[in-house]
Amino acid sequence: MKNLIIVTGGAGFVGSNLIAFLIKKTKFKIISIDNYSSGYQKNHIKSKRVKYLKGHTKNISQLLKKYKSKINSIFHFGEFARIYQSFLQMNECIQSNTIGTNAVFDFCLKNKIKLIYSATSASLGNRGKDKNLSPYAFTKSKNIEFLQNLKKWFNFKYEVIFFYNVYGPNQITRGKMATVIGIFEDHYLNKKPLPVVKPGTQSRRFTHVQDTIDICFKAWQKDKCKYYSISNKKSYSIIKVAKLFNAKIKYFPERKGERYASALTSMSLSNKVYKSFGKIDLKDYVMNFLKTHEKTSKFGIKVSLH
Repeated sequence: MKNLIIVTGGAGFVGSNLIAFLIKKTKFKIISIDNYSSGYQKNHIKSKRVKYLKGHTKNISQLLKKYKSKINSIFHFGEFARIYQSFLQMNECIQSNTIGTNAVFDFCLKNKIKLIYSATSASLGNRGKDKNLSPYAFTKSKNIEFLQNLKKWFNFKYEVIFFYNVYGPNQITRGKMATVIGIFEDHYLNKKPLPVVKPGTQSRRFTHVQDTIDICFKAWQKDKCKYYSISNKKSYSIIKVAKLFNAKIKYFPERKGERYASALTSMSLSNKVYKSFGKIDLKDYVMNFLKTHEKTSKFGIKVSLH
């Protein structure tokens, strides 16, 4: 009986939220594979149905050798997932997103396991022309091309979900892998100016993690071998998001690989992309955050909640 679901990156931001959701919505047992480069034990879900394995996805066949006959599906979320950092850690990016991911694809193909893969809007900006802007975008776009060929060559079964700047519970708030919203929250709570990379007019379709997980789950249920995108209808510039926090702002120089617009999925794909839009708006989320942490900041600014 195939009663197992595998989540790579299960101790990370999106992966931990997915596991919590799967525990509530299904009766499957779950195994997380994570190398803890950006995952944390504090994100572990306390359930007898969840097992956590520490390891790299490039070793997935060894890690799951004794489980492979019981695996129903693999949600592959465990990749290197930062644009600017991929220039600084290009080898780690390739090890994870190319070598590790190819090992996951091969494992699924050989064992006839359904794959649910998290793609990125970073490879879709500027009508697909931004796919070479960074090592991160390059590796992710090549993985999509590879999946298309695997389907053509071997009738490989998969679902692809394009993520758009996910935020919410368990997001990383400090360090090189922190998210924009996570950084802003951490700086606000610690009374530090919010860091904004120039020019600040870069726009993003920030999407709450719960909206993201909902679409991942629906794609898994439908089993249509299609492409999906989950974003928010409204885009925000980085500077506009920073101003929502009513705190001081500190500008930093422009960085390599920076995208200036967050385009909706328009890349040419062999399958139609099913576009979905999140229900949770970023402004409402930030207002709730401020309300929860209402206080007078270091800069003498009383947070207005009205």
